[in-house]
Amino acid sequence: MEISVLVLVISFIILLLVSVPIAIAIGITTILTMLFTIPPEPAITTVAQQMATGINSFALLAIPFFILSGLFMGRGGIARRLVDFAKVLVGMLPGGLAYVNVLSCMFFGAISGSAAAATSAIGGFMIPMMNKEGYDNDFSTAVTVTSATTGLLIPPSNVLIVYSLASGGVSIAALFIAGYLPGILVGLGLMGVSAVIAVIRKYPVGERVAVATAIKKFFDAIPSLLLIVIVIGGIIAGIFTPTEASAVAVLYALLLSVVIYREVKISQLPEILLKTVETTAIVMLLIGTSKAMSWILSYENIPQNISAALIGFSNSKVVILLMINLILLVVGTFMDMTPAVLIFTPIFLPIIKALGMSPLHFGIVMVLNLCIGLCTPPVGSVLFLGCSIGNTTIARVTKSLLLFYAVMIIALMLVTYIPWISEILPRVFGY
Repeated sequence: MEISVLVLVISFIILLLVSVPIAIAIGITTILTMLFTIPPEPAITTVAQQMATGINSFALLAIPFFILSGLFMGRGGIARRLVDFAKVLVGMLPGGLAYVNVLSCMFFGAISGSAAAATSAIGGFMIPMMNKEGYDNDFSTAVTVTSATTGLLIPPSNVLIVYSLASGGVSIAALFIAGYLPGILVGLGLMGVSAVIAVIRKYPVGERVAVATAIKKFFDAIPSLLLIVIVIGGIIAGIFTPTEASAVAVLYALLLSVVIYREVKISQLPEILLKTVETTAIVMLLIGTSKAMSWILSYENIPQNISAALIGFSNSKVVILLMINLILLVVGTFMDMTPAVLIFTPIFLPIIKALGMSPLHFGIVMVLNLCIGLCTPPVGSVLFLGCSIGNTTIARVTKSLLLFYAVMIIALMLVTYIPWISEILPRVFGY
């Protein structure tokens, strides 16, 4: 058993260091580990069976639908209208464009369910706009990449669906509702940092919008924001399941982008569908290989050994939760969210249950924790994308990110140790 665990750890680290795609690295590592545990033929068969079983879930049907609706939203002129609406709300404040950036990312992330989509769509507008108004480029990029992660907490969120699968069936609807307050908390924290920096650097104050213009911008944004009401309202009211809600989101986004806003042409639909298939294939491969790795981890009793080690190290709930958060923060710097959730949820879930923490609460803590990794070197995918859009380097942006990291970690600690932040809304709605 010790040799197989050593093979798992060393082979996975080596594959990551040589830049093997994470899904392939997980699959190869799992096969190599199994070869040291069981004979070759059963090992390959077991990997195939676990991958097939891992993606054989009705709940996962929501992922390609939400990906497709996010792509429609990204290309359908939604970002520009949300930016205009955010300007009406906060653009007149000192450093107002920074708040506009945060608020727009929160709106768009909630609509698309994708941090990468929010970075591309909002960053493509806001970073050049902020630079033109005299904001530092690295600061503009830092605001964008951190704010974009809030969309993974504010529903609909694909990673919360993945956590529901990994945790053994925590209600997706409850997870969606639970993500609102933590997501808003992070957004407010990022606005607070932006405000401090804006005052210190004396960034410009935006112009106050005329009442007639403000009303027009508000009504322009209503159809986009209505998607959140339709999806989450329909789930809460019991009109449809989260999976059915994802299909409704596609229909609404298609209607909005093609018919109402007319920003997506019929000729572009094949390209959008192909992109959806590509993204879905990547996500499903990650889920399949991660489930196979979870199986071998369980077979080797690694979750039980880690649980015993942590509980043996300290009897303090505060200390154990702090250690779990530290582990996840390190994991998030080099592993994508989907495999991290699938691999580490079965490891830590027995521990948090022993501590009396609900799986619902832990799911929000884990996702918020891993959101920090998306904008952290060396493998932060959102950070890479933001630097590309901002035409800057990771080293330069990282310096500007330090205060944003600090406030995100503070928000993480608050969500970790104050359960009602995650649990109050699900209780109100009967989950």
